[in-house]
Amino acid sequence: MSTERRFLDIYEPLRPDLYRYCRQLTRSPWDAEDMAQETMARAFASLALMAEPPRSPRAWLFRVASNLWINRMRQAREIPASDGVEVPEPATHAEPRATREAAGTLLSQLSPQERAAVVLKDAFGLSLEETAEVLSTSTGAIKAALHRGRAKLVAPELDAPAPVAPAVLNAFCDAFNARDLDRLTALLLETATLEYPGFKIESGARAVRDGSFSGTLFGCPEAGYVVVDPPRCELRAHRGESLFLWWSGDEVHAVVRVELDGDRIARLRNYYHSPEVVTEVCRELDVPFRTHGYHPAASP
Repeated sequence: MSTERRFLDIYEPLRPDLYRYCRQLTRSPWDAEDMAQETMARAFASLALMAEPPRSPRAWLFRVASNLWINRMRQAREIPASDGVEVPEPATHAEPRATREAAGTLLSQLSPQERAAVVLKDAFGLSLEETAEVLSTSTGAIKAALHRGRAKLVAPELDAPAPVAPAVLNAFCDAFNARDLDRLTALLLETATLEYPGFKIESGARAVRDGSFSGTLFGCPEAGYVVVDPPRCELRAHRGESLFLWWSGDEVHAVVRVELDGDRIARLRNYYHSPEVVTEVCRELDVPFRTHGYHPAASP
């Protein structure tokens, strides 16, 4: 068995917990997915340098994510000097939204170390000793961080107002639903990219047209993907941002973020292979959905 296969067999089943941890730290589904992807990449690279595998893969994965998170906050100069918990440099309707957002107030109310300690202890049920091991500190420091952190929790955030959608986004939906590749491509910058986080990137308008656009709209028989129901694109507002929902039949199969440059599309991020993101966004929008695993081979 290859090293990559062994890694995926052990650590990929932990991805839902890792995403939840990153989600409560970052307070954003998009940042959480990015952080989870980077955590997995760093974990894979770090394991090659370790003499023995970690005793607890889940706790160790949380440690990699914690180090990544706290170092990011240090770089942003958001960590108080007297925080009390030191972390070394490293070698990102099952859960009601109101509950999750209450935990999400950690971002603005707590320091990064307090935040990580509260999430690990209260949301994931780690013991004081396990939390201290993940954060590379003492149980006394964790008790202090928990005391400070719990005292700072406040009411959940309010929803962001719905954005005014630029005309190009409505034009994209119209072209997509007409299955008009020429019109779709004309809405892209020549240097546009389409990214599946953690999976692949298509660079350039022609590559996006011949790759994802063509495959999504007309299928890819050689890869075993045949279009049964013509897909459709719907523009929705979510947390103050305009998103595309790509439907197949009666279910959303992909959530797509868009970045514009003037009146053209510069970047698309398709979360087809990010099941936690699709689940969270679609549940908040109250639409039916289907997820497809982390890799093409994992799709049902």
